[in-house]
Amino acid sequence: ALTQVVDTFTIFLASIAGISLVVGGIGIMNMMLTTVTERTKEIGLRKAIGAKRRDINLQFLAEAIILTFIGGFIGILLGALIAFIMSYFEIIQTSVSIFSVFLAFGVSTLIGIVFGYYPAQKASKLNPIDALRYE
Repeated sequence: ALTQVVDTFTIFLASIAGISLVVGGIGIMNMMLTTVTERTKEIGLRKAIGAKRRDINLQFLAEAIILTFIGGFIGILLGALIAFIMSYFEIIQTSVSIFSVFLAFGVSTLIGIVFGYYPAQKASKLNPIDALRYE
């Protein structure tokens, strides 16, 4: 009976974590789309002086990955701190495994790739002439 409760609670927490990742990813995508709009002239200038679609695409994709990587790092630090505090005050015994740290970095990088792809594509497809005219 206790293992069934623990399993149900684990599934519940995993569901909340999954929803949080999707919401965070949508936030990253929204922020990157805003960045593309704000930097339209810069993108047009870069394309006008010879930057290829691939260069623009990789730049914006890298920015999204860096953002999510930093978010993952902060999340790992906060999670480890909370785990330490809970263990220290004997609320519940917890530990942070190296596997979970790598998994967190991997998932945050994947979120950056998945949700940064569309804004990067949009930036790379801008017409340089229209982008330079953009107000």
